[in-house]
Amino acid sequence: MSKLRVVLGAALMMGGAATAQPDLAALQRQVADTERAFARSMAERDHVAFTRHLSEQAVFFGKQVLTGKAEVAASWQRFFIAKDAPFSWEPDQVVVTADGLLAHSSGPVRDQAGKPIARFNSVWRLEAPNTWRIVFDRGETWEEPAQ
Repeated sequence: MSKLRVVLGAALMMGGAATAQPDLAALQRQVADTERAFARSMAERDHVAFTRHLSEQAVFFGKQVLTGKAEVAASWQRFFIAKDAPFSWEPDQVVVTADGLLAHSSGPVRDQAGKPIARFNSVWRLEAPNTWRIVFDRGETWEEPAQ
């Protein structure tokens, strides 16, 4: 057998070796905790903390599409001016891709009285070990769950 064939065979075997699968349950908890920290930044009126959760490529959908961390941060600054947060949110669903690099979180958005007014949908990307940043965010009209 030629040396090339031996080297290629060894490379294929190494590439085909079982790699450790990510602990998806742990990553789901991590993303949920990150989403709660993101929401806490609003509750605590901390725009700097809010901005730290944004990916450089963040895209937020609303009346207009906001693109990039700087544009999202600048536009959302208005929500941090008042003494009290104008709304709050919390995740009730989190799903992580099989490779552990992307996640989707969703949950209710509530007005100051605690009444559900919308549902958020966020896509998170693992940008560094233990560092999830939001890439896409979009709200949708609230609909009461079917009973």
